[in-house]
Amino acid sequence: MRLLVGLGNPGATYAHNRHNIGFLALDAIAERYRLSAWRKRFQGMVAEGVIDGEKILALKPSTYMNLSGQSVGEALRFFKAAPEDVTVVYDEIELAPGKVRVKRGGGSAGHNGIKSIDAHIGNDYWRVRLGVGRPAGAGDVSNHVLQNFSKADLDWLGPFLEAVAVAAPLLVAGEENKFMTKVSMLTAPPAPKNQKQADGKMPSGSTESE
Repeated sequence: MRLLVGLGNPGATYAHNRHNIGFLALDAIAERYRLSAWRKRFQGMVAEGVIDGEKILALKPSTYMNLSGQSVGEALRFFKAAPEDVTVVYDEIELAPGKVRVKRGGGSAGHNGIKSIDAHIGNDYWRVRLGVGRPAGAGDVSNHVLQNFSKADLDWLGPFLEAVAVAAPLLVAGEENKFMTKVSMLTAPPAPKNQKQADGKMPSGSTESE
């Protein structure tokens, strides 16, 4: 059993906040792999299914971000699972928008959801940090993550969430580096055209009918 946790705040008010990218990522994964309908359990919303042969419990805590550990701890105890069976997906302001990093253990870097989970199950679990970037200038970080994604953000957000979902089997299989590489490849901008083609010239060896 793999416990896949997405962090965010419950309710329509927060649904499109940058802080809720963990919820959005789990929604994309649940849809792609046809997990069960979301239902209330473990002080959150859960969906169950199988990804690449591995049984998955997807969990979105409904306790608000700073109490996320209550929900995660309850689920972990019920299944008698170990912290290393938990993967937490959440927002990271220190990463550029659309970038992803995965690691096991470490500190909370001030993230209230991670602080809460650490307090309930320790820190020996997997973290998938999804970049949302810092506010421009000296903007307030708390206000930044509790604001909705901007219209400009939508250009990268949809493809990024889809890439995370497509690459999820690698994450479940313990291939964290391959997961990061695949997400990066899927979200990379298209290569620029050959300069001659960009200039409207035909490539060498090509013919043009008159």
